[in-house]
Amino acid sequence: MKFIHTSDWHLGRQFHNVSLLNDQQAVLEQLIEYIRNNPVDAVIVAGDIYDRSVPPTAAIELLNWVITQICETLATPMIFISGNHDGAQRLGFGANQMKNAGLHIISNFDDMLTPVVITTKQAGEVAFYGMPYNDPEQVRHAFNKPVASHDEAHQLLADTILTHHHAAYSQRADQPIPKTVLISHCFVDGAIESDSERPLSIGGSDRVSHQHFTGFDYVALGHLHQPQQKGETYIRYSGSLMKYSFGEQHQQKGVTLVTLDEQGFASATHIGFSAPHQMRIIEGELEAIIEAGRTDPCPDDYLLVRLHDQHAILNPMEKLREVYPNVLHLEKPGMLIGIEQDMARARLARGEAEMFSDFFKEAQGSELTQDQHQAMQRIIGQLTGHPADNAD
Repeated sequence: MKFIHTSDWHLGRQFHNVSLLNDQQAVLEQLIEYIRNNPVDAVIVAGDIYDRSVPPTAAIELLNWVITQICETLATPMIFISGNHDGAQRLGFGANQMKNAGLHIISNFDDMLTPVVITTKQAGEVAFYGMPYNDPEQVRHAFNKPVASHDEAHQLLADTILTHHHAAYSQRADQPIPKTVLISHCFVDGAIESDSERPLSIGGSDRVSHQHFTGFDYVALGHLHQPQQKGETYIRYSGSLMKYSFGEQHQQKGVTLVTLDEQGFASATHIGFSAPHQMRIIEGELEAIIEAGRTDPCPDDYLLVRLHDQHAILNPMEKLREVYPNVLHLEKPGMLIGIEQDMARARLARGEAEMFSDFFKEAQGSELTQDQHQAMQRIIGQLTGHPADNAD
């Protein structure tokens, strides 16, 4: 059996007020094309399908198109669980009716104990169990158990699923017990996080031990945006569909192709996809960055630019966007950005005239004359109440 493990699509997300929906569609088109050329038995999406609980209409339309292409045109079943960004009830609307079309949405605890069973010659029966995103209060209320943390909640849910699974299938003497795949949206302790993820709680109480998941044949995790395994090779995050922060610029995004055989987990392979606009950080002095931009093969990427210039610059964003139209954020660490405020105020108090001189040169293309410099010194002295000794 082969299936795609993916998660954290965040459809409808904006980045620095720029919609990423076209980029998301382009990556999803690559996913559909991959499945068309390399048929699989299922597509698993481990939560955060949308970026917010009430998604924009365009995001809903995109998801509808993707489901039609995969479930109907390619006849490949899909299994969703809700993540912390999704509205579980909205995502699960009409779930019972959609099953016959090959779309299985698991967004509540009742559906959690009803597996999606897929049978292949290579792996036999495989039961896919979805554990929708939950917090300790929800689990405590649903199961009437003294659950105090995310870790305790996931231990209870995993044990409940495995107990139910063995009770349901152990009586079949003539057939082996189906293999199990768990789909969960959580933060496994010790895994690597990215700065585009929304914290599940404060102070580290959202961490979950991977030990609770070792009884499954494969664990398809969502929430963390970097592809990685944790604890065991079969307990994995596929990572997000594409890059959602500048801190992810070096991460390889895509999906995970999972293979199960008659023994259980066989392999997991990363399948890389690329968005039309990559996230990049560029550093250096303004003129050098602009010069490099004239021959940059990917000038339309989404950029964070860190300027190393230590003098004032007039309209740096406008100048940068002449060669890099999608500069989304500008940092100027050489011009007091990122240093302590007390130090910044002290430096400003010593250097108003020098900074105005830099500004004048940028705006006029020439240096201040001696008379202009002295006039500026007098004005600064009047404003600050500290007349310059040599202003006259």
